[in-house]
Amino acid sequence: MPSINTISTDKLFRLIGTPKCPVLIDVQTDEDFAADPRLIPGAIRRPWQTVADWARGFSGRPAIVICQKGQKLSEGVAAWLRYEGIPADSLEGGALAWAQADLPMVPETVLPPRDAQGRTVWVTRARPKVDRIACPWLIRRFIDPQAVFLFVTPSEVPGVAQRFGATPFDIEGDDVFWSHRGEKCTFDTMVEEFGLATEPLLRLATIVRGADTARPELTPEAPGLLAASLGLSRMYADDLEQLEAGMALYDAFYRWCRDATDETHNWPVRKPRS
Repeated sequence: MPSINTISTDKLFRLIGTPKCPVLIDVQTDEDFAADPRLIPGAIRRPWQTVADWARGFSGRPAIVICQKGQKLSEGVAAWLRYEGIPADSLEGGALAWAQADLPMVPETVLPPRDAQGRTVWVTRARPKVDRIACPWLIRRFIDPQAVFLFVTPSEVPGVAQRFGATPFDIEGDDVFWSHRGEKCTFDTMVEEFGLATEPLLRLATIVRGADTARPELTPEAPGLLAASLGLSRMYADDLEQLEAGMALYDAFYRWCRDATDETHNWPVRKPRS
């Protein structure tokens, strides 16, 4: 039975990927993290020793604190956050319990460097349609909730990436890591490389691929996603406003992929007589 001020791995897993997911703070020691250098999706690393210095930066959202075994470090940091007025629990069993349950974890080696504010920064072509909204959604929901996205003239993406320390994605080039590979799109690449190949995200990846690569036959939902995406691109002249609107669209598609694929809707129940 979970202790007070803790959350189970199952309950946290259901929250990850949704807009209501708490802030996830990994406070493992460097030695413990080196033994398995992977993060629970969406978690950010912070040193437990300096919690008094960074705690207030998380005001306004509940938090889940993660250490290796869910004992003194996460309990202590969570208690400190509560002292600062931040609702906080620790993950029962810690990162070890999560890994033992074979739940998805993100390898630290594939994560881009963070800026001075601790955010990942990404750059891609302006006027997004499908992949360039789907990928930011995946990053914000499963990798870095505070990620920054820069939409620029296509020819300027490499230069902006170099000058502003941003990671390019969904652009052409053999040396671009985060892009299409063969018949798969950038969203597929990110799901695979980030270690997020769960059944719901693989299902969503097929929908995104069908909509993004003009292959509606891959799944019946692909034409619907394409239609909604093209509609959003006509509704918003500002790429960041379009991204914010697209977050809700992909939240809905993800929840369908995770929870509602077997549900049908039939109204009216009584069909009119012929």
